[in-house]
Amino acid sequence: MPRTHTINALIIVWIITCAATMHVVAQTPPQTPPGGGRGGGQIAIGSPRTAYPTRPPADPAVLERGKALYGVHCVFCHGAEARGGDGGGPNLLRSELVLRDQSGELIAPIVQKGSPDGAMPPFTLTPAQISDIATFIHSFKVGGYDISRVTPPSIVVGDATTGAATFKTKCGSCHSVAGDLQAFGAKFADPKQMQQMWLMPAGGRGGRGGGGAVLNVPPTTVTVTLASGQKVEGRLNRIDDFIVSLTDADGTPRSFRRDGDSPKVEIHDPLQPHKDLLATYTDKEIHDITAYLVTVK
Repeated sequence: MPRTHTINALIIVWIITCAATMHVVAQTPPQTPPGGGRGGGQIAIGSPRTAYPTRPPADPAVLERGKALYGVHCVFCHGAEARGGDGGGPNLLRSELVLRDQSGELIAPIVQKGSPDGAMPPFTLTPAQISDIATFIHSFKVGGYDISRVTPPSIVVGDATTGAATFKTKCGSCHSVAGDLQAFGAKFADPKQMQQMWLMPAGGRGGRGGGGAVLNVPPTTVTVTLASGQKVEGRLNRIDDFIVSLTDADGTPRSFRRDGDSPKVEIHDPLQPHKDLLATYTDKEIHDITAYLVTVK
């Protein structure tokens, strides 16, 4: 057979083979791998959406302990639904670290040491307590708009008389209901917002409290002492192990590299007393003080 005819014959065989393969593929229904596709996360069109991540049901006793601890130590910043609160804490349901955490092992270092910028203070909680808190946080599911929502009960369940005494002991050295907190309870339409604000009023920096209440909380400032002895002061913008940045009185941004304790850095946070008190409150004290402040109108 001439060489040209041989090539033509091979081309015809190749075309017939491709056509047969395409016919078989067209007649074969698509197969879905076990688990719904890659990582079990593939969702067929029209099928109901499921929440993420999928975790085994928690022990009710552990869940209850975690909920109680979260209510005392975390709700003021991260919110009752872990989506972020008026205290300025981030949304925990969208945190990659929280999503990767299993039993508190990734959350524990941040809880026990605090955040590098000082926004979150350290808490003296045991690994077991942090594990319980993690279990409660993991009970929320990331999915549809309402899948993680909870309907909180009224938080005004404390004793106002006891709360007045506790307020005097815990808060009276800095605040007065006849002075800076005059008519404090009338400024908030939602008692939950008010509770979060008196616990950690960082949300009032440049913003408003619940019900439109304006809270005048001065910003955190910093003093940087250089090797020459020169002091540079201003509003703190950022601080970590490597750099500290501020804005001075003239509005000029300044940044300084850090190497251990050099240069000397002093942070002046007007909310530090609040942060120091956070770990000392009991759940009862929080509810009692809130019940008292609701009456301050």
